[in-house]
Parts: sequence; C-alpha cells; structure tokens
Amino acid sequence: MISALTAISPTDGRYFVQTDPLRELFSEYGLIHNRVRIEILWLIALSKDKEIKEVPKFSAKLVSKLTSIIKNFSQKDALAIKKIEKVTNHDVKAIEYWLKDSLKNEKEINKVNEFIHFACTSEDINNLAYALMLKEGLRTVLIPSIESILKQVTIYSTKFSEISMLAKTHGQTASPTTMGKEFANFGYRIKRQIMQLKKQEVLGKINGAVGNFNAHISAYPKKNWQKFSKEFITSIGLVYNPYTTQIEPHDFMVEIFQTISRVNTILIDFNRDIWAYISNGYFKQRAIKNEVGSSTMPHKVNPIDFENSEGNLGISNAILNHFSEKLPISRLQRDLTDSTVLRNIGLAFGFSLIAYKSCLKGLTKLEINKVRINQDLDQAWEVLAEPIQTVMRKNKIKNPYEKLKNLTRGNQNINKESLHLFIKLLNLPNKDKDYLLNLTPQNYIGVAASLAKKFK
Repeated sequence: MISALTAISPTDGRYFVQTDPLRELFSEYGLIHNRVRIEILWLIALSKDKEIKEVPKFSAKLVSKLTSIIKNFSQKDALAIKKIEKVTNHDVKAIEYWLKDSLKNEKEINKVNEFIHFACTSEDINNLAYALMLKEGLRTVLIPSIESILKQVTIYSTKFSEISMLAKTHGQTASPTTMGKEFANFGYRIKRQIMQLKKQEVLGKINGAVGNFNAHISAYPKKNWQKFSKEFITSIGLVYNPYTTQIEPHDFMVEIFQTISRVNTILIDFNRDIWAYISNGYFKQRAIKNEVGSSTMPHKVNPIDFENSEGNLGISNAILNHFSEKLPISRLQRDLTDSTVLRNIGLAFGFSLIAYKSCLKGLTKLEINKVRINQDLDQAWEVLAEPIQTVMRKNKIKNPYEKLKNLTRGNQNINKESLHLFIKLLNLPNKDKDYLLNLTPQNYIGVAASLAKKFK
C-alpha cells in the first residue's frame, strides 16, 4: 500500500501536502482526463461541421451528455480505462474503447461511433492533453505561487527601502545600498519572468500520423482540414501549429520549462543571499515555540526554509533542463522517447512548488536587525574613498584615485577622523568639501531608497 511513508518520491511522500494542487492536473488521472476531454470535443466538432454529412449534428441532449462525461470524470472512470489498457497495451486506444462502451446506449452515437478518434493519431490527442495540462498548471498553480513570493519581496522592498546596508562585492566591503533595494533587484527579475510565462503561447496540432492530414484527405478530399484543425485548436484555448511531424515538436514546452528554470535560478540566488544576510545577523528569524533548530545546540534557529527551497529548486532545474535538451529532439517523424519524459512534468513542477512554498515561509519569518547592520556600516568608512576621489576628479585634482588608494587600500585603521582630516586638507570648493564631510556610510546610498520605493 503506497502512503506518504512508502512513496519513492518525496513529492508524493514527505511533501504530499505541498504538491497536492498539482496532483489532479499532472497525475496519470489528469492526463487521462484531458485525453478524454480532447476525444469528446473532437467528436462534437465533427458533428457541427456541415461538410461531414455522415455525422449529423448532435442534439443538445447528447452534447450535454458528452460534456457531462468531461465534467464528472472520476478516478473510477480512469481505472476502467486502465483496465482496458492492460488488454490493448495502448493508453489512447483504451480511451477510444472506453468511450464507445460508455456511450453504447446512445442511439445518436451508435450510428457514428467510428468517428470517435476519427483520423487521429495518438499524438493528436496527447499533445493537446499535455498542452491543456500545462496551460492550466501555469495559470492556477505555478504562476500564482511565484507571484506570492513576488508580493512578499515587493512588501520588503518598500518596508526596508531606507535601511542602509553595507554592500559586498567579491565578499569585500563596497558602496552601501539599502536592504529594500536588494529586494527590489530580485523582484524586478522575478517579475520579468512572470510576464514571459503569462505571454507564453501554448501550441497544439491535430493533423494525423505525420502532420499532413493524409487520413483526413482520404475520407474528405475537398474539405479544408487545415482551417478546421486550426479552428478546433483555437476553440480549446490553444495556438495552432501548422508544421509538425507526428508530434508537436515541444518547442513551446521548452520555452515554458526554460522560463521556470530561470525563475528557479533567480530564486536560488535569492535564497543564498538571504541565507548570507541571516548568517551575518542582518536578519533574525522568528522562532516557533515548539520547533527544534538542532538536536544538540538548543540556541539555534537555522535558515532551513531557504536551504530547503534552494535544494528543491536545484532538483527541479535538473529535470527541467533535461526536458529542454531532450523534448525538441525526435528521430525522423517520431520516436517514443518523449512519451516517458513528458510523464515527469508534474515531478519537476512539484519540486518547484515545494521550493516556492519553503521560500515564502522563510520570508514571513524574517525580522530585520538594524543594530547589526549599522555595526558593519560604522566599521566601513573606507567605502567613502569612492565619492571622495570622484569629487576630486570633478575638481581636476591630480591622481585622486591613487591618493585614496594609498590612504585606504589594506588599511584597517580607516575611520571617520582619518578621512575627515584627509578631506580638510584638499583644495576643494567649500560646497564640495562640506558635502564630503557630511557623508557617512549610512547616507552614501545614491538613489537606492527611491528605487526601492518605486518598485511595484
């Protein structure tokens, strides 16, 4: 008996609850359900076409019956199809037989039951089923989850917009920024990827065994099957792909997977930075009363949410990157290697979803530590070497960079007093000299605060 304790994949075991929103969409049940949906909608479309006289227009009662099969499709129905598949050893053919058997008492269908799966290859059904699954999964689960992170990042970009912070480039002290601006940087990156996901075309095809409508033309040579196919695919909310082999070439899928992979890579970068800020004491984590941080060190509140997120994003990307490399490649007019790979879309999305939820959970537990942040700023007066030498350049003082380099580089004793002494001896206009004397590591932040506040 499979349970959360015996499942091989943690997406169906330890993280069962987190991945539940994906289960109905990307499980075997979800795939079968969408295959049934396409078969029925194709049959209804044939019945509406005046040129296909052998299929009279279905009555409203029958159309209602057919659409109710889609709406009320259950796990019991899926199991019945799987039972047929054990005999046919063909998953899509099993659906055709199940539909014929389920509708055997419908007189209108009995007259035209061979038009179920008419002129279709299995991939006509499969590619559209996966396309619908992907579109729905993005719309209802993946994008909203990423947007939840973006929302919290945006809140922090405003909340921390004026909290000055020592920047680090190459791990060394650098020109100050604000914590809010650093959140805004990540927010902008995430926002761009969300926009690309929302604009992404989701393609489909229904054109026969090698993409040329061979079977369609053999039965109805005068019919404009390309137009009919395009109208059908558009009617189910997809974009028509006119040029395919037996399979839709999956390029649009790769575009989706690569965009999600970019989101994940951005979030890996984000998780690591937040982890570092926690390690440096810039953030405290709100302790949960009965939680344990370490089995031996009682004081610890570890950044486990960001670590969990980073790890699961990496696993997801490994799968998504394989998809991107494998799926666009199919020998000649088709091979079967894509079939088993596509069944793992839910797995890749599952690891992403776990990671998104962990990241968001971690973000909600953060508490800024201004005292610790200011301690680092107070000990980093050397970062003001940059504005001093820049103002010297403006006033045409010779060798400003070199003079500041000699004063500050490798000097552990640079402080407010030593810098102010240097500034006072410079031949500068009073306005520029006063500006430099009023600079501190806390207020030398450029437009960081305004940029953070503007990010929405």
